[in-house]
Amino acid sequence: MPRSVNHVASRERRRKLLKLTRGYFGRRKNVWTVAKNTWEKGQQYAYRDRKRKKGHFRALWIMRINAAARLEGISYSKLMGLIAKQNIEINRKVLADLAVNHPDAFKAVVKKAMQA
Repeated sequence: MPRSVNHVASRERRRKLLKLTRGYFGRRKNVWTVAKNTWEKGQQYAYRDRKRKKGHFRALWIMRINAAARLEGISYSKLMGLIAKQNIEINRKVLADLAVNHPDAFKAVVKKAMQA
């Protein structure tokens, strides 16, 4: 009796992955083993970078706050220390948004923090 291999299922599995690798360069898009390795590595990068993204955004917020704070004549670290001391509950994301989009509101926060 011949061996049953269910070629339909294995071909469909390969076709599905090759569809995911469309747009890749060279053999990465159409050679099964290369495409599979490339796609798996891409998934690893995606997982890792979803975690790193949070740190990148925090760094961006800090840069924006620091730039706006220095226009007001105070450094980032001093400003954050004064905000904590005054018990002003505002996070870096919102503070960075204020610094970029609403400079008057940011100045008001800085002024309030410096009333120590």
